[in-house]
Amino acid sequence: GEGGRAPLPFHQPQTSDDLAALLCEYPDATLIAGATDVGLWVTKQFRPLSRLIFLAGITDLQIITDTPDEIRIGAGVTIAALIPLMDKYHPSFGKMLRRYASPQIRAAATLGGNIANGSPIGDSAPPLIALGARLHLRQGTSRRDIALEDFFRAYGQQDRRAGEFIEAISLPRQTDRLRVWKLSKRHDQDISAVLGAFNITVEDGRITQARIAFGGMAGIPKRATSVETALLGQAWSEPTVAQAAKSFEKDFQPLSDMRASAQYRLQSAQALLLRVYAESQGRQTDLREVHP
Repeated sequence: GEGGRAPLPFHQPQTSDDLAALLCEYPDATLIAGATDVGLWVTKQFRPLSRLIFLAGITDLQIITDTPDEIRIGAGVTIAALIPLMDKYHPSFGKMLRRYASPQIRAAATLGGNIANGSPIGDSAPPLIALGARLHLRQGTSRRDIALEDFFRAYGQQDRRAGEFIEAISLPRQTDRLRVWKLSKRHDQDISAVLGAFNITVEDGRITQARIAFGGMAGIPKRATSVETALLGQAWSEPTVAQAAKSFEKDFQPLSDMRASAQYRLQSAQALLLRVYAESQGRQTDLREVHP
């Protein structure tokens, strides 16, 4: 433009079919939904952008389909729109999402964008992994689906092929056993130091299923598979949980950074597992509600 750089080429597709075709032609284009992450690339990292594709007009990516077997959430569904859905089926998840950034960010940020960005401290991935979520990806007319935890390969690396985009995320319908807790220096509008999600099934006093996932403990959102193995088949008791919590050191070697030390992160993960047990026994665990 006059007195500066030429404007970037951009596109505003109206359907996911249009988007698929555009990405076949321009596989390296930058996708922008809410711009809550891409905006920071520009303002904080000064990263140059090339061709842009704006997704806000693609209404068929903003659909939630609720069936007796699964919940399918379009990649363009905002965090704000996700909250009432999670309030209905997994209230602990819904409660945590109210601490996701600010109301303005929640109204713009999309679930697909939060996942595709691949941040190890993104708040949506751990609870979705704990719920057994699957990711639906599209490249042209080809589609595939994978377990969400398999999408995250390493820090900054995701299993997304050139010209491929996230179309939806699906969750199996299930009895609500999910517990999610976010630890951060401030209660509101802060980035997680640790986020733990626990989906544990107990039948006749024994642990029959366990899916536990964390953010902030590794370079990717990641399951605590050693802890899960230590729990399975054991009696649901405080000694069992305390013993299994020691296995967090096998699953994670967290870093120390400005948000938390490695020791704090490991001890917090162990304490959150004990909190799951304490809450299941009717003990008061919410510090905002505990009174002397």
